[in-house]
Amino acid sequence: MKLDFEKTGGLIPAIIQDENTSKVLMLGYMNEESYKLTKETGKVTFYSRSREKLWVKGETSGNFLTVVSMVADCDNDTILIKAIPAGPVCHTGADTCFGEKNVEDILFLKYLQNFIEQRRQEMPEGSYTTSLFTKGVNRMAQKVGEEAVETVIEATNGTEDGFIYEASDLIYHLIVLLTSKGLRMEDLVRELKKRHK
Repeated sequence: MKLDFEKTGGLIPAIIQDENTSKVLMLGYMNEESYKLTKETGKVTFYSRSREKLWVKGETSGNFLTVVSMVADCDNDTILIKAIPAGPVCHTGADTCFGEKNVEDILFLKYLQNFIEQRRQEMPEGSYTTSLFTKGVNRMAQKVGEEAVETVIEATNGTEDGFIYEASDLIYHLIVLLTSKGLRMEDLVRELKKRHK
């Protein structure tokens, strides 16, 4: 990637986007040296216009931005960096410098499966999830079937709220079944991506 630093007076805008949520986290500026250091270290490094020096994002807070990919725009005078933040990005403590929460609701499914896996390992008494794991794969598969039927009934003859409720039950029980088989939601995503044309 060849960036045109001369065209913009030695500094180019660097847009930082969260690799997982696709949220724009912040905008900073890079000179050739900070760009080179970012590539070498894998940590986003900017040039501070106010302090007139290089600074590694997170050097004081510990909330580093770990680079996943970098791409230049069509004019080679702006860079988009996809990164994984170690914590809040803004100096105010906010997730982003634009005051947005850096979350995507769909990522809750990953959290939920991690939680279900933890239940499987710890098997706490009184937990519904524990009871499913205790009863075995046949009962878990049966629950998926039952919830699928209830979802269909709500979809055809029920309410929107009822459909959402039953579909949520279906997804939950499917995740429990996947977990019992040592599989993850990500395995389903990979299969769906493979089929997508």
